[in-house]
Amino acid sequence: MNLLELVKQKAKIHNKRIVLPEGLEERTMKAADIVIEEKIAQVFLIGDKEKILETADNFGLKNIKNANIVNPLKHEKKEEYIQLMVELRKNKGLTFEEAGILIENPLYLGTIMIKSGDVDGEVAGAMNATGDVLRPAFQFVKTMPGISVVSGAFIMILKDKNFGQDGMLIFADCAVHPNPTESELAEIAIATAKTTRAIAGFEPRIAMLSFSTKGSARHEMCDKVINATMLVKEKDPTIIIDGEFQADAAIVPSIGKSKAPGSIIEGNANVLIFPTLESGNIAYKLVQRLANADAIGPILQGMAAPINDLSRGCSVNDIVNLIAITANQAAGIK
Repeated sequence: MNLLELVKQKAKIHNKRIVLPEGLEERTMKAADIVIEEKIAQVFLIGDKEKILETADNFGLKNIKNANIVNPLKHEKKEEYIQLMVELRKNKGLTFEEAGILIENPLYLGTIMIKSGDVDGEVAGAMNATGDVLRPAFQFVKTMPGISVVSGAFIMILKDKNFGQDGMLIFADCAVHPNPTESELAEIAIATAKTTRAIAGFEPRIAMLSFSTKGSARHEMCDKVINATMLVKEKDPTIIIDGEFQADAAIVPSIGKSKAPGSIIEGNANVLIFPTLESGNIAYKLVQRLANADAIGPILQGMAAPINDLSRGCSVNDIVNLIAITANQAAGIK
């Protein structure tokens, strides 16, 4: 069984409630139909029920009738959600009138449904920009306790099974935060450990990457990685982590033993934390293309509840997979 099949099987067991704000978007509806049929998650679609059911019928989708459909303009919890929004943003001066407008925006409604505990996670972005998806999340759901930064992880599945965890490596941050401080870098490592356990299902062995291995170079960028590594060890001593490492010392045992003798990683890292977004993004794309690796993600991490952003060029299968991943994240947070 491959990783995505395993993720779907685990999602079926968790039976989480996932909201899809883009309820009338064609690929989203087709993905929802599959998710309902395969019982991967409980689906909540936001949109006009009559239009959704009519469109589903036109597409030949037989399972959408079993979705929970919430009309953003009129539903039984609208006033309750408005009250919650005003309470959460009272320090920012949000008025009832403004909240009444925002709650009719499906992206805001989805996040308030999460905040109120009515659903467990959200998948959106098939027809909305990343900023539009994440803005309500930052305002109302916010980040996990002890985490101030959101980051994006990729699961890299290699043909060569000698690397990582039987050919599987987790890369972060490859999607969100351009130049994290040492404290933020530590938070990214801790969040990625949680993602690794919840989604990939194995115990993380984290290498903090740099252009130096254990003092082979001296620079403030190396110091950032060294200090971040120490912060992770202080915050969560159970995490297997070491650094700073050059990439080869992190993933090749013979080089790891030569360059970093006595390290707990010993060249057997299965999670790689990059010092900047540019290095992480470049690395995952190069590995994807040059090694013909599968890249699953980005999986957003660090939020108090899982809210994942799709590419606007996503396929139906991409949405199904991300719903399953989001369900597993929700179970991991709980």
